[in-house]
Amino acid sequence: MTAITDAYFANLIHRLGELRETLAEPMAKAAAVICEAARNDHRVYIFGTGHSHMLAEEVHYRAGGLALTVPILVGSAMLHEGAVISSVYERTEGLVRPVLERYRMQQGDVLIIASNSGVNAAPTEAADYGREIGATVIAITSLAYSTAIANGRRRLADLADIVFDNGLPPGDAVIDLPGSGLKVGPVSTAIGVTVLNAVFAEVAAELSKSGQAPIYLSANMPGAKEINQKLVTKYRPRNPHL
Repeated sequence: MTAITDAYFANLIHRLGELRETLAEPMAKAAAVICEAARNDHRVYIFGTGHSHMLAEEVHYRAGGLALTVPILVGSAMLHEGAVISSVYERTEGLVRPVLERYRMQQGDVLIIASNSGVNAAPTEAADYGREIGATVIAITSLAYSTAIANGRRRLADLADIVFDNGLPPGDAVIDLPGSGLKVGPVSTAIGVTVLNAVFAEVAAELSKSGQAPIYLSANMPGAKEINQKLVTKYRPRNPHL
């Protein structure tokens, strides 16, 4: 491997090791909240714009994942329908609430919002909506980034019940390109999906003690078709993406 590749791997591995310690408390709190929601037949919704939407897709209909997760997928806020437009969408006030209302979130549900910068209109208004309906709001964000760029704007971290600070610097990229003044190697997605999967694995382990863990199997595993179909039948009424 080249020096840049080595540096990127080393940086990411180091950050994940640190986060295992610094996020231990909020991860435990999140796992407890999600377990409680699961036991009461509530759902866990995941929302993000731009690249952050990938965290919602990561846990949706996932082999080894929990069926109670519901991705909030807004085409105009993602990248495939137009990257420039998606950037405008996430910064425009008043657009996200009508979308969230279609998902029929309820009091007692959990809403996870991913936003590395943590100051745009879409994630902060999503947090407002979650709080209004009585959902527990969990944020995945960079406190350093949002603090540096807030300039009087509201921060997602200040609106959430539980905050996962990913510890990233403003701009996300972590590797300096020598002699260019530029940085490459964003890590927010890798960190975000690791934290989410760790929390959901903890939840699944706890729920499995009473035989109540609704876990999808990979489609190629024995018995997967029957098990997954039962889960889809149960969770489809509140998950429009199944």
